[in-house]
Amino acid sequence: MRIYLLLLLLSSIVSHSQNCDLTLTGHIEDLHDNSKLAGATIIIKETQQAAYSDLEGVFTFKNLCNANYTLTIAHPECLTLEFEVKMTKNITKTFKLEHHYEELNEVIVEGTAELQTTESLAESKINEATIEDNSSKTLGDLLDRVSGVSTLNTGNTIVKPVINGLHSSRVTVMNNGVRMEDQEWGIEHAPNIDVNSASSIKVVKSAAALQYSGDAIGGVVIVEPNRIPVKDTLYGKTIMNAQSNGRGGSISSRLTKSYAKGWFASVNGTIKRYGDFKAPDYILSNTGAYERGASARFGINRFSSGLEAYYSYYRNTLGILRASHIGGAQDQLTAINSGQPTIIRDFTYDIDRPRQEITHHLATLKGFRKFEKLGKLSFRYEFQQNNRLEFDIRRGDDANKASIDLELTTQAIALDLDSKLSDQINLKTGVLARYQKNFADPNTGVRRLIPDYDKYDLGIYGVTDIELNSKLTLEAGLRIDYSLIDALKFYRTSFWESRNYDVLFADLVIEDLGTQVLTNPELDFLNFSGTLGTKYSFNSKNKLFFNISLGTRTPNPSELFSEGLHHSASRIELGDLRFEAEKAYKLSLTYQFNSDRFGLSINPYLNFINDFILIEPTEVQQTIRGNFQVWEYMQTDAVFTGIDIDASYKLSERLSYSSQFAIVKAYDENDEPIISMPPANFRNEIVYQNTNLNNLMFSLESQYVFRQNEFPDNNFDIFIPTTGVNETVDVSTPPDAYHLINFRSSYDIAINSKSTLVAGLTVTNLFNTSYRDYLNSLRFYADDLGRNILLNLKINY
Repeated sequence: MRIYLLLLLLSSIVSHSQNCDLTLTGHIEDLHDNSKLAGATIIIKETQQAAYSDLEGVFTFKNLCNANYTLTIAHPECLTLEFEVKMTKNITKTFKLEHHYEELNEVIVEGTAELQTTESLAESKINEATIEDNSSKTLGDLLDRVSGVSTLNTGNTIVKPVINGLHSSRVTVMNNGVRMEDQEWGIEHAPNIDVNSASSIKVVKSAAALQYSGDAIGGVVIVEPNRIPVKDTLYGKTIMNAQSNGRGGSISSRLTKSYAKGWFASVNGTIKRYGDFKAPDYILSNTGAYERGASARFGINRFSSGLEAYYSYYRNTLGILRASHIGGAQDQLTAINSGQPTIIRDFTYDIDRPRQEITHHLATLKGFRKFEKLGKLSFRYEFQQNNRLEFDIRRGDDANKASIDLELTTQAIALDLDSKLSDQINLKTGVLARYQKNFADPNTGVRRLIPDYDKYDLGIYGVTDIELNSKLTLEAGLRIDYSLIDALKFYRTSFWESRNYDVLFADLVIEDLGTQVLTNPELDFLNFSGTLGTKYSFNSKNKLFFNISLGTRTPNPSELFSEGLHHSASRIELGDLRFEAEKAYKLSLTYQFNSDRFGLSINPYLNFINDFILIEPTEVQQTIRGNFQVWEYMQTDAVFTGIDIDASYKLSERLSYSSQFAIVKAYDENDEPIISMPPANFRNEIVYQNTNLNNLMFSLESQYVFRQNEFPDNNFDIFIPTTGVNETVDVSTPPDAYHLINFRSSYDIAINSKSTLVAGLTVTNLFNTSYRDYLNSLRFYADDLGRNILLNLKINY
């Protein structure tokens, strides 16, 4: 009994001596913007004490002992997290949660998890549902659905985006944070991206997105993969397409595994195979396509840090219309004046010459770390290798040898810092270094169109946005880029002297070989780009954006060095060493209205471009490989002006209407129209959707493309030996306006609680209309595509 009393006394003394009067005061904040989170539940795991955060995000625990505690913090819109706290004194501590986590998970599924790229420009987005409905198409075809974006085509499978009349090197394409370097200078060099690897695509119609580049005077296309949730889950999807035109189809699958601790892995694969496509009245011989793509991502993603490795492989074989490669002057004239291709063969899946074979590898390693006071620091290493083979009509031992063999290798490193200086001021800064090596294989036996060169780029930028009040936000930014091009180029002596290069650039000559000279051009450019703009919110429904941007673009290698036959473009191209950098000053104003039933966006713009580089036809030249048009790069001052309009109206709960209109006009310093400007186009769509009937959807779309009435006169005369007279070759007159009707529908079929099959039917060019598009470089030789019936099956699992 005495021993028991003694132990009880000692126990009470120990208990009394332990300090259990400590207080923990916590502040619960959003990880991204430090906003206070009310209504969070906080439980001490060891004692089961509970508390709730108040309207200021504050909670308190009193009478805690000198010990280690585990806090479980839950919030309705956040991922539940555990935190370790060591109590040795009174503590005030901030706990960060990922706010809107559940909303983000829903957004991930729909593919619209996008952050605003710029504060003073309205951005256009294509969500995952639209990408899935068009999974058999190219990136350019998908972007054609955005107002102000049209396409520059070489036939029907080579499609480049045109933003407000500008394309190629003036449009930067970002793929999972990496700027695509895939010989984009050619009009028939389409972006090497599998659209099925994307969950969202965003378009910024300006050079204002300085964190990506300063030379995107047309705009930036941002292709992002799916955001992966931080939780234990395994999910995927498969999309299958079959279509009548081309008698082919595609299949694409994606599988993603993620863990609550942040680890994840995702793989994606696509195969597309088509034979010869068909115009309404005839086969378009040698226009098949065979595309393969695969990508893989893995890493760890936590709220304060993350690391990701990404690799993608893309390979595409594309046929070029056989009738576009022709013989002598008489054949050239006959082909252009004929109502149909001069070569029409039976349908086949074979892809013969002329054709392109492109292989693109992209690998990146990137990571980030969030520091409480500094902000989010990101690092990225990039590697790309692009191999482009172009096969012409050749005979003998060289019949199967490529006429152009280019290998472009690009490596880059980048550091970016995203800081929140205060509740009202955000600052983004970054630096990038890039090295490129281009190798033009001389074993083709053909004069190299693009020479060997090394290119060095160094860029630094800073962009800030300031919330002046609840209605007005100001944005400003500056970017500086330095580029050095070190090339080795053979010139024909006759061409070198005809351009007066022997006087202007005599110091570039390394060796004089008689009929040709070997030169070493070293060209450097220091470019400044900037942005200044505002966003004003009148209320929750009305917003006004205004932006002034300066974009500066270094001439690309094709514009500087071209001197020869560009085989897949079916023309001779001539560049100019004397070109200066382009400077574009763009003013953009956007008004947006959004309510439950009605949406409206009006975007007028004005773009002044000094030293604008364009390419125009000048003559026809006979070569040993046939008769080809000669297109020459020129430089002039230009003005672009236009307007993009989007409108939508919800007629009823199940019926909606949308409309788009876009027009752009461009003139040079002599007030002459710029060549290859998109004609005005008007798109209208009415959609019926019944969510109570297996999400049944029907859509009817009208697409009207006006005739381009403003164009330069680049016609020229050629001598016809058989008749002994000169004939005019009309390469200027645009084709007539055309009107297409498209139909699409879909129906959801529940397989089980977690899987749904979506069946879709699409018919393009419903009435099999014959037409030619002004921006299709093969319009001289054939009509565009006829009716196409496409069946789409998608299953989520």
